[in-house]
Amino acid sequence: MTENKNDFTQGSIVSKLLRFMIPILGALILQAMYGAVDILVVGWFGTTAGISGVSTGSSIVNLVTFTITGLAMGVTVVMGQYLGEKKPEKVGQVVGGAICLFLVLAFIIAAAMLVFARPLAVLMQAPEEALDLTVLYVRICGGGIFFIIAYNVLSSIFRGIGDSNMPLLFVGIACVVNIVGDLLFIAVFHWNVAGAALATVMAQAVSVILSILIIRKRKLPFIMKKEYIRFNPEIKKFVRVGTPIAFQEVLTQLSFLALCAFINRLGLDASSGYGVANKIVSFVMLVPGALMQSMASFVAQNVGAGKEDRAKKAMAAGMLIGCSIGVFITVLSFVRGDLLAAAFSSDAAVIARAAEYLKGFAPEAVVTAILFSFIGYYNGHSKTLFVMLQGIAQTFIVRLPMSWFMSIQPDASLTMIGLAAPCATVFGIVINVFYYVKMSREMKTVP
Repeated sequence: MTENKNDFTQGSIVSKLLRFMIPILGALILQAMYGAVDILVVGWFGTTAGISGVSTGSSIVNLVTFTITGLAMGVTVVMGQYLGEKKPEKVGQVVGGAICLFLVLAFIIAAAMLVFARPLAVLMQAPEEALDLTVLYVRICGGGIFFIIAYNVLSSIFRGIGDSNMPLLFVGIACVVNIVGDLLFIAVFHWNVAGAALATVMAQAVSVILSILIIRKRKLPFIMKKEYIRFNPEIKKFVRVGTPIAFQEVLTQLSFLALCAFINRLGLDASSGYGVANKIVSFVMLVPGALMQSMASFVAQNVGAGKEDRAKKAMAAGMLIGCSIGVFITVLSFVRGDLLAAAFSSDAAVIARAAEYLKGFAPEAVVTAILFSFIGYYNGHSKTLFVMLQGIAQTFIVRLPMSWFMSIQPDASLTMIGLAAPCATVFGIVINVFYYVKMSREMKTVP
């Protein structure tokens, strides 16, 4: 009998974990490329102030995007439950309710971003040279926020019907359109930050249009009627599921906004250098992120099958895989951070500041592999409340206070500010180890 490749309860742990993890890693790479290309093209064909404007502006836009993604996760979960219960008409009502709710949210968020773009940029302490560019980036993205929100909601609907390939395809298409748009608007037309924002909105718009065309032509596993598109009781259900996830995303993104504001006070070179380093960081975190998502599914199957020992071995295997890759990334980031930064900018001062930040951040590639393997293990056990609380603890007890303290020192070092991230992660690992011991003892007492 051929072994089911999606059955994680038997066979080689490392082999199956890697096979499951690689496609997830591919999707994360595309998402990281999508986010990095604006900074890269502006760095080469725009201005140093433009790098700062895109970096600060995208931090504000990401707050909206990731919050909407977290809320839309509730749509994915509720759709999956109804499909499992063989209630296709209920799935259609969920989709109809989602269309209404997120359409209203899109108008509200668009208005807020257009009106409050400047106060937000000032609150973020954008450097004077980049203030107007930050405002411009936020307003253009705010004007196109409908497409950004629609893109994320449609992806959640596809995942809800068990199709993860289409969202991956849409990310790929959006990435290509964004690259072409950036090169056209920035390198050819010299629109600088405005070009980066327009390319982002255009890429999302193309993905949304393609998504709708595919949905209209595909035979979907649920019933969809016009009368379902209204405010209905299903909204309450998916909002209840998605709100905790969205809340955690809000806190996480607010912490990134605060860190960005701390560094913006240090001047244009520091702001732009951090913007470049932050895009490199998004690639550094790819392997731990893929590990966390893979681990949750792997552990969940084994917990359901009563194979707790195998679940623990999977967590250990994940740590080994992540740390092995992380050591190489840490050394590269610490020793040749300037080489990585040079891909995004030709400005020597910006490259130096980016490399300075990466030296402090570098150990994160190793310690996060350990932390995220723990988190994936706990998510597989549905211990999501603990995961949220430990994330809040490490962010607000260690990372933000340490980053702020280091940023107000005379001749503040971006290396010391960057070091706050691995310090917070080590603090998180300590919390997770104590919880692991506690949880293991509790499981032993359960017959």
